[in-house]
This record gives sequence, structure tokens and C-alpha cells, in this order.
Amino acid sequence: MNHITSTVTLNNGISMPQFGLGVYKVEEGKQVEETVLSAIDLGYRLIDTAAFYGNEEGVGRALKRSKIKREELFITTKVWNDDQGYDETIAAFEKSLVKLDLEYIDLYLIHWPISGKYRDTWRALEKLYKEGRVKAIGVCNFHPHHLDNLLASAEIVPAVNQVELHPRLSQEELRDYCNEKKIKVEAWAPIARGKLSDEPTLNYIANKHGKTHAQIILRWHLQNDVIIIPKTTNLDRLKENSDIFDFELSLDEMQQIDTLNLDARYGKNPDDM
Repeated sequence: MNHITSTVTLNNGISMPQFGLGVYKVEEGKQVEETVLSAIDLGYRLIDTAAFYGNEEGVGRALKRSKIKREELFITTKVWNDDQGYDETIAAFEKSLVKLDLEYIDLYLIHWPISGKYRDTWRALEKLYKEGRVKAIGVCNFHPHHLDNLLASAEIVPAVNQVELHPRLSQEELRDYCNEKKIKVEAWAPIARGKLSDEPTLNYIANKHGKTHAQIILRWHLQNDVIIIPKTTNLDRLKENSDIFDFELSLDEMQQIDTLNLDARYGKNPDDM
């Protein structure tokens, strides 16, 4: 991984940027529009939104204003919990497509594994994929047992599982499971929502490389073959987050970061949803 536009290959052969922008809690309107435009200008090609975020329309306006061709961008959105179920998911997808003002979605995800619903929701995603309305389909926040249950009836293996993942929650068991099933892992809250800025190990490694603790964490993800979508609305931070392609962490440094795991979540446990 040596460039901001470098990609990984999903299990259906589609290329997906490994680095992008998440827009959770970025306000609809000028804030999300300008943030997305600034990111694209800096070379970002992956934009991750969701129906629940309430900013799909602003993302869509930014994409229209951008001078980058649609096929060079990779847009992800997600079906929310209240819209799960077969017919409900089809309707929710139509709404997202209209709000984004796009002809297709690159990656459509189930936002959370809602018990009793996510199998039917997945059937809807499979239909959308077969019709060519989405380039790839996947899930968010699925534990291995959720994936086992889904795969027992699924025709298509999810291409991506987007989960909370950072040095305090390294998800090694889940990453191994997904690797075995050829499911790419994508990290939300990849820098632990900024809660590790005073972590001594990270700052020691950061000082050695002339980088910030956040850049060290993001580089750790990339070298673990994880897709990352750090969120920020700050232009300087957008630049900083993307300035991680001119160095590498040593095996020893990677292992030092691995030891920071505490299985600590800053978001909800999917089993409690």
C-alpha cells in the first residue's frame, strides 16, 4: 500500500480503495459537501456514508461538483436497522440512490445485524447485486456467529465486514475468520475516536518516524490489510490522515502496537443491538 488511491481486490473481483473518508456525524449541508470535495481534491476516492447519517444528499452534491469521473470514485452507503427486511431494504436502497443522485452504489452494507431480520435483508442485497445496481455487497458489525448464520442461507459471501477496529480492539479472531472466508475487513473508528493521543507506545513510534500517533495507527491498519475510513471535517487533518504512504512500520513496531489490545469498545457491541 503505497499510494492514496491504492486498492484491494474484493472477493467478486471488484477493486476498492483501501483508504477513504467516513462521514459519520458530519453535518448535512455545507459541512459534508465541502469536506467530501476537499477529500476528493486531496486524492481520496472512497467515500463512506449511510442512510442513518442523514447526509447522503450532501455527499451526492459534492460528487456532482467534483471533477473526478464517477467510475474513479467508490461510494458506500448502508441500510439502517429500522429499514431491514426484504421489501423494506429494497425501498430504503431506492431512497439512498435518489438522495445520492447516483445510478449505482459501489458498496451497499447492512448497518447492524438485527436479529430476525438480517437474513431477509441480505436476500434483498443479493437481488440488488444481481441486477447490477450495486457493485458489491457486505455487512457491518457482524461477529463470526452472525456471519455463520448468514452464510448458512446466503447465495453470495459478503465482500466486506465493516467493524469497530483500532489498537484497543484489534479484532484478531474476527480478522482471521474473515480472511479465511475471503471477506475484507474495514475499520470504523480506526483511530479510536482520538482516545489514544497520550498512549506512550504509539507516541514513541510516532517520534521515531516523525509522524503523529494517528498516522501510526492508520499505517498499522494498512499493513494489516484493513480498509480504513478515518473521519474528520478539518482540512489539515484530512491532509495528515492521508500522509501515511511515505513510511513503513517494522515487524517489531507492528507487534508493539498489537500488544495494546484490551478488547475495549468505544461503540456498541453488536450482540447488544
